[in-house]
Amino acid sequence: MERLWTGARWTEGPAYFAAGRYLIFSDIPNNRMMRYDETDGGVSVFRQPSNNSNGNTRDREGRLVTCEHLGRRVTRTEHDGSITVIADRFEGKRLNSPNDLVVHPDGGIWFTDPTYGIDVDYEGGRAESEIGASNVYRVDPSTGAVEAVATDFVKPNGLAFTPDYSQMVIADTGMSHVENGPKHLRRFAVVDGKRLSGGDGIFADCTYGLFDGFRFDEHGNIWSSAGDGVHCLNADGALIGKLKVPEVVANVCFGTAPRNRLYICGTSSLYATYLRTNGAPYPG
Repeated sequence: MERLWTGARWTEGPAYFAAGRYLIFSDIPNNRMMRYDETDGGVSVFRQPSNNSNGNTRDREGRLVTCEHLGRRVTRTEHDGSITVIADRFEGKRLNSPNDLVVHPDGGIWFTDPTYGIDVDYEGGRAESEIGASNVYRVDPSTGAVEAVATDFVKPNGLAFTPDYSQMVIADTGMSHVENGPKHLRRFAVVDGKRLSGGDGIFADCTYGLFDGFRFDEHGNIWSSAGDGVHCLNADGALIGKLKVPEVVANVCFGTAPRNRLYICGTSSLYATYLRTNGAPYPG
């Protein structure tokens, strides 16, 4: 385990860009996005202010897609550097504070929308929820319509497709707001690439802290953030191992060309370690 950089208040949203061999990640309270250069180990500010960006990913065209707490929206950074708003409202009401997101092969963008960015001013701007709920949404790639695909979460957080895109796993970190609330993962079937089915039971319960962001490896194992580091779960949701990290972990992603290095956002620092497995090809 290596600590590559430190100096953040709360790191989140790592996204790896293989073409440039760099990693983009968020430092939410400091209102900036950082860039780690894999070629020389340098870290620089990628964007500031960032509208208290949280989750990041890339689409099939290699563009950065971002969840913004302060902007209460999902945006895409085009190849020329301009920013396109993907979603900022649902049924005419402002979103809460988009948290994490993934892109389906059909171009649809799926994202979670808890209230962490509007609860206090530390990670966004304090405001009342116009929607009155914390949902999971899909943005249609053809029409841009925003559709709620899951409405029974307390605080939906990290999410990821399985390597074959037949299922989706979503974290609920509702324990942050509700006594004895959820701190688990739920697994759903993805129907026609557009909606979710099932997810009634608990797929995996976090044994230390909360599951937040996570990724799948090529074998269907989940590598998830947790209070004591990174937990590795098998395809049945059983805990099979841990990577101990000296800070609370918020999110992870796979990097390098063969996807065998795990980048870890741990509170104030960026960590990394090489693995004997490889991340799922895309989004990894």
